[in-house]
Amino acid sequence: MEVVEAAAAAVVEEEEAAAAAAAMMSVYERVARMASGNAVVVFSASGCCMCHVVKRLLLGLGVGPAVYELDQLGAGAGGGRDIQAALSQLLPPGQPPVPVVFVGGRLLGGVEKVMACHINGTLVPLLKQAGALWL
Repeated sequence: MEVVEAAAAAVVEEEEAAAAAAAMMSVYERVARMASGNAVVVFSASGCCMCHVVKRLLLGLGVGPAVYELDQLGAGAGGGRDIQAALSQLLPPGQPPVPVVFVGGRLLGGVEKVMACHINGTLVPLLKQAGALWL
């Protein structure tokens, strides 16, 4: 009897793990859809000063990014918290979870990467290649 109960418990754990993995995969799929929906996409938090810096930089360059404020997307399954957790898995360790910038549907990175590209002159060509800038 104990063996049957242990086997049943193992099956339940496997099913729960599979459901969690499927839910996370659907979050990654949602992030991919959101990131490819515009030439430039910024995942942000409304009270984040570095998010504000990135958005102002892009706007100052003439780019109109799609901005997703994760703290305003809701807390349910697939909401802002889940998206932020998925995004943090895509970034190098130690990076803040927001802002996260996608250009042309591809991950550019956080504030450090955006600023580095701006300073070294590679940001504008990336934006032009993605169709976010015409000049």
